[in-house]
Amino acid sequence: MFGSVSNCHNVKDFRNLAKKRLPSPIFHYIDGAADDEITYKRNTDAYEQCDLIPNVLSGVDKVDMSTTVMGQKLDMPLYCAPTALQRLFHHEGEIGVAKAAEKFGTMFGISSLGTASIEEISNLVKTPKLFQLYVHKDKGLNKALIERCKESNFEAMAVTVDTAVGGNRERDLYTGFTIPMKLKLNSVLSFMLHPKWAVDYFTKPKWELSNLKDHISEGTTVMTTIGDYFTKMLDNSMSWKDVENINKEWGRQFAIKGVMSVDDAKKAVDVGASAIMVSNHGGRQLDGSRSPFDQLAEIVDAVGDKIDVICEGGIRRGTHVLKALSLGAKACSGGRMYLYALAAGGQKGVEKSLSNLRNEIERDMKLMGVSNVKELTRKNLKFR
Repeated sequence: MFGSVSNCHNVKDFRNLAKKRLPSPIFHYIDGAADDEITYKRNTDAYEQCDLIPNVLSGVDKVDMSTTVMGQKLDMPLYCAPTALQRLFHHEGEIGVAKAAEKFGTMFGISSLGTASIEEISNLVKTPKLFQLYVHKDKGLNKALIERCKESNFEAMAVTVDTAVGGNRERDLYTGFTIPMKLKLNSVLSFMLHPKWAVDYFTKPKWELSNLKDHISEGTTVMTTIGDYFTKMLDNSMSWKDVENINKEWGRQFAIKGVMSVDDAKKAVDVGASAIMVSNHGGRQLDGSRSPFDQLAEIVDAVGDKIDVICEGGIRRGTHVLKALSLGAKACSGGRMYLYALAAGGQKGVEKSLSNLRNEIERDMKLMGVSNVKELTRKNLKFR
């Protein structure tokens, strides 16, 4: 039914098309999470436990959905969160996503484990750019990444703090997913049934972790799983003092990604962060944890007047964004919402997904009777 991106009207449609176009191990890498995937499901389900209360006859003709987060003006209150390995999903990878984000006037995040370089992205787009720093045991690597981002005029940096060890991503264990890809007997047939993906993978520019390859071989020439990479390569001893020092070294807009408690939100303020991303890594780390949306209100109440609070995780609809903004989030971000679309159709797919979500936000704001996202408050919500 969903043979092209033009027939994809929501994130679920893009997921279905991505499943058809990707070899099984790669689809399940995007789609999977930790353990029993309870938190992964909860991230979206949490929004459905809250209802919107509209106001009518408000004279809403045009709406302003712009917001400012980490000092960056965004044309819509939703941006593309940094995610790893994008060229595995489609040969355009981060380059396609960055171009799509720029078209919609929103921020693009690139991961340390990205498959396009910091410099490529900087030269490609003028839209606000966020670099996600995974803090490695190799201190020279961390310093080099920070310096490259400075030289490339990235506006913001986020340190991910929820990866003390790799999560138990059992789907990857079943499918044998690794980086670089290794064909195994139980997945050969799936790769054979997706020849277009294989042709693109083997004929386009060589697979590599562009920002890491000059420092470490894992993930580019030495095979590893994502879980093993996090456990073996990242600095598992990282402390709040380390984060504070990174912030001072960076000296620009700085976010902490992976905050889920009020106490940690307060510590983020103490170390001088510009923003926190309330996130559980898409349910891919600690299964059984709360959803970002469920934690949002108490975190906003504690620190929302001191720091930008971003809600990240489980967003599939424009109404989800409006609910998070109503609780006090300055913006929302997500990964799977555009990764399915990237896999389904490259840059065009991401553009269609962002267009769908932007149209939903605009339409739903009008139905809510608000002309500006700043008008959204908790009076617009009723929890069940």
